Formats: sequence, C-alpha cells, structure tokens
Amino acid sequence: MTESGLTRLVECVPNVSEGRRPEVVDEIVAAFAGADPGVLVLDRSSDADHDRSVLTLAGPGPALVEAAVAGARACARLIDLNHHRGVHPRMGALDVLPFVPFGAVTRLRGGDDPDLDCAGLAERAGRRIAAEVGVPVYLYGAVARHPGWTALPEVRGRGFEALRAALAARAADQDPPDPPGPDFGGPGLHPTAGATAAGAREVLIAYNVELADADLALARKIASAVRERDGGLPAVRAMGVPLEHRGVVQVSMNLLDWRATPPAAAYAAVAALAEEHGARVEASEIVGLAPAGALDGVDPADLCLRDFSSDMLLESRLLQALTTSEETR
Repeated sequence: MTESGLTRLVECVPNVSEGRRPEVVDEIVAAFAGADPGVLVLDRSSDADHDRSVLTLAGPGPALVEAAVAGARACARLIDLNHHRGVHPRMGALDVLPFVPFGAVTRLRGGDDPDLDCAGLAERAGRRIAAEVGVPVYLYGAVARHPGWTALPEVRGRGFEALRAALAARAADQDPPDPPGPDFGGPGLHPTAGATAAGAREVLIAYNVELADADLALARKIASAVRERDGGLPAVRAMGVPLEHRGVVQVSMNLLDWRATPPAAAYAAVAALAEEHGARVEASEIVGLAPAGALDGVDPADLCLRDFSSDMLLESRLLQALTTSEETR
C-alpha cells in the first residue's frame, strides 16, 4: 500500500457477543474479512467469561462499511442473545461498531471526503445494517443524535432484556417516556440479535486488572473508586466482574483517553486500592490492541501484563498486516 493509501486508513473495532464457540467466532471474522479485499484483520480477542470477542479491523472507509454489513449479517444468523450469559453488558449480537480515526487525514467528524469521516461512516453502516440485516441501530459517540448518547453505557442501558422490555412498554404508551427508539430500524429490537450501537470515537484501550484474594464486592468497590463518573481517574470507565473460568475477579476498564490516564496509572490505582484491602493483583491484560505511545517507557512486567509482546501494539500489527497483504497480491 502506498504512503498516501496508508494515511487514508480507518480503524473499526466490532464487539461481538460470542466468546465461547471458536467456530462461530471464526465464521464471523471470515464474514468481516471477506466483505472487501481492502479489509485488514489486525486482531481478534475472545473471552469466555465475558462471552465476547473484540475484533480490530483497518481499511478504507467504504471497505469497512461493507465489512460491517457482512459481519452484522453473520452475527444475526449465528448468535441468539436469549441464550447469551456473559458478564459483560450487551444489547446486540453485533453489540458495538465504532469507527476510529487512524490515518493522518481521517477525522472523527467532518472534512471534505466522506470516506475519511468516521461519524459519516458509522451512519452509513448503521443505516445499511438496519435496512439490509433487519437489526435496529443506535448511534453513539460523535455521531449521536439523542442528547446523552455520546456515552455508550447510556445507549446500552441495562442491556438486551431490559431494553427490549422498555421499548415494548414505550410502544404501548400514547405519550412514551425514554428510552427513545433506535435511530435506524425498529421500533423494537430484533428478537435474537437485539440492536447494534454504531458510533465514532477516538482510540481507547480496553484494559483489565485481575485480583486474587478478593471478592466481587471489592472489585466493584475498586471499579467505583477509579472510574471518572464517581470521581476517580479522568477518562476511565470501570466495572467489577467475576471470572469463573480463572477463579478471580476483575476490574474491567475502558481508558477513553490514554494520554489522560495511561495503563500504568490505571494499574497503579487499582493495585494500591487492592493492597489497602488485603488483596493483590494477579495479572493485567490489554484486550485488542494499544497504541505504542500508551506503553512508552513502561516495563510490561511492572503491570503484570499477561503474554505481552510487541504484537499487542497497534502500529506493529498494522505493519504486519500490510506486509502480508502486499506479499499475497
């Protein structure tokens, strides 16, 4: 790919509500990847306790829109949320579909070229998913149309079952309260695939810290202490969840601005609070990929990062994918 082509790449990070059936995840990844030759699959990460997989894609904007529609179709065909029991909140089979500025000329919103406008790409993908797949779509982040829906948790609420009940009650009310219906499709949810939140946002890091000698109540207490909403660290969302497969509890975090709160700062805060209560950090992990700058000058061992390698860095994985793509042409 030429240098000018590289600067036009957009990132997309689909979150899929399946992490226990590898063969299903394989088929979904293949649907995303096979939609357009320009789509690069940089990473895939699955977790059984969360029952969730996170994919990292890169490519030209139009190619990622095609991938989004194909991936949504596969998710709707293969996943039934009525039988999904992960610890992570979810509202859809293809739960979240964020478009992220990546190249030098791509933008979160606006600009002269619609193929470089992440908000516009999210809207195009959302409109097509509703029309062609039959799954309603809510817009969030920089493309949100409803006040308060820039934050993903406000869109998702308490998840598929609660949202389905609320929309049914809304449909029966002559003067309906919130929540509003989907931006595209609806008015109710797809019976098995729920709804998708499509949006545009800046790069975030999904960063989790596992605690030994701690119970779920402590994990939730620490999550409350470190998240921005409750007066904690800037640009941090957090929740405490049990990991039955690993026999530990986890403080699961989204670092919305790694420059404001990098992984090292999040780790230090969680570790200090755990120590105060007689618990200790077992390990930490990055789900998906992280920008190299977020770990600049940090020894991964100091963060107890599980299985860390340079392959966890976004720039390294992109270079690998581009090299492989060029070699196979």
